[in-house]
Amino acid sequence: MPCIEMKLMSSMEKCFLDERLESKPETKSFMMFRNERLSFQVGVSRNDPEQVARIRVALSGALADYVTVQRVVHIPSVFPYNPKLVDEDYLRYTPGVYPDLIAPLHYRESIFLPCGQLHTFWLNLSLPEDVRAGEYDLTVNLISVDPSSEKGEIIGAETASIRVLAAELPPQKLIRTEWFYTDCLANYYGVRAFSEKHWKVIDSFIKKAVEGGINMILTPVFTPELDTYIGGERMTTQLVDITVESDGSYTFGFEKLNRWIDLCLDAGVEYFEIPHFFTQWGAKHAPKFVAKVGGRTKRIFGWETDALGAEYRSFLGQLIPALLDAFRAKGVDKRCYFHVSDEPSLAHLEHYKACKELIGQYLEGYPIIDALSNYEFYSTGALKKPVPATKKIEPFLEHKIEGLWAYYCGASGSKDVSNRFFSLSQARVRIIGVQLWLYHIEGFLHWGYNFYNNRYSYDAVNPFAVSDGEGFAPSGDTYLVYPGDDGTAWESLRFCALKESMDDIRALELCESLYGREFTERLVLEGTDGTLTFSHYPRTADYLIDLRRKVALAIDRKS
Repeated sequence: MPCIEMKLMSSMEKCFLDERLESKPETKSFMMFRNERLSFQVGVSRNDPEQVARIRVALSGALADYVTVQRVVHIPSVFPYNPKLVDEDYLRYTPGVYPDLIAPLHYRESIFLPCGQLHTFWLNLSLPEDVRAGEYDLTVNLISVDPSSEKGEIIGAETASIRVLAAELPPQKLIRTEWFYTDCLANYYGVRAFSEKHWKVIDSFIKKAVEGGINMILTPVFTPELDTYIGGERMTTQLVDITVESDGSYTFGFEKLNRWIDLCLDAGVEYFEIPHFFTQWGAKHAPKFVAKVGGRTKRIFGWETDALGAEYRSFLGQLIPALLDAFRAKGVDKRCYFHVSDEPSLAHLEHYKACKELIGQYLEGYPIIDALSNYEFYSTGALKKPVPATKKIEPFLEHKIEGLWAYYCGASGSKDVSNRFFSLSQARVRIIGVQLWLYHIEGFLHWGYNFYNNRYSYDAVNPFAVSDGEGFAPSGDTYLVYPGDDGTAWESLRFCALKESMDDIRALELCESLYGREFTERLVLEGTDGTLTFSHYPRTADYLIDLRRKVALAIDRKS
């Protein structure tokens, strides 16, 4: 019998292959709301080099049927951190393989366990509505499988105690978007844009996004110009059909857009994000638009187009009202958010203002948001709804900007602030939820839900092998989910930590509704030095685990 050890752990641990199981804290007691997903891990290792060990997990107990078992897979990271934007709170700084992908089990739901390595099974528990509140035991049996006969033998067992609370988390209020790239999905799976196979993949990735607390989807009414080299083109993923008539006017078809909206609504999407009407980092040009001209499809606008030129002005004057009519007909126009240009600087101020005024005349009453971290730029009144980076958010907080959004990314760095790189702890990824709640942040944006390209989209990359966009950004910045071999989105450890952060917000909001803001803030600040900001906060998993426990128990007392 192989000499194999096992240990139950929380979802907050990252286990590297060269670590020892005894160095990881054990967690055997869990608490969950009826309508949230509980995730935890089973760490396994063996020290007998003489035997081949193939193992699987078998579950027993009243909740066993509601658990899915997967495995944590290590992914290569050549660029784990940015040396200009780094601090002392990273797990590792060296290139290597990092635990990140949560993948289905192969080998008839088993794994091979090499000697001297630490591997983990990942367990997700989601309850049906008829499960009652109470205490439950879930036993995790470790089975050694004989490869020659497929027979199994129990070689270890641990029992988790799970307390199901009577209360349910309220719906998510925070608006959260992670930019969604339909072209990356078409490229990876080798399918034609908006073919039936493409629609099927899109549906899977949107459903997974919603499952993770992403309730706004970047909707490609035209091909987003994001991260595209000057003069370059990304695959056309334009939902709106455009025809240039003989008199130079435009007509629009919305069949694909209507299908997109229906698909999103069916998946639980609440908000629709419209791509930037002008190019990134300066708004100098138009994004790519294609149209039928004389019966042939051709590009009618792009890098060659002056953003404020008469032809593009005329086009936007026809497109935007038609778009609003289409969204209005589906009943979602008031859930739409619009963009001018991503990350403008003070050098672009006057031009940006002119572009904003151009589209603003058609978007009265609709929110226009852009990534904007320069408070001086904002103070000019050029944009009412900025989205500053968490690293530079303090001036916006000091001036008590209402309805403030926030974002982070590799370019804004992860020196002191939360981020989602491979090389950061799960706690540092998850803390963002508490921070967003504490500072009344309305929305959170990230640029990469599934960006499977290199910098400026010169080439596509394989995210299972290239996790940094070929040196574009630290591993983990460019995507949150993996393209599974079955056409579905596969989760990452970071996806799960961010999902848990969204549930943290919902729990805090429920506690606040029952006890008030002051009481709930007091719980948040317990275990700190009295302050918690976007750059100064507890760095341990214990803080978040203890906070959730205290909040849950307080809620349970009122249930």
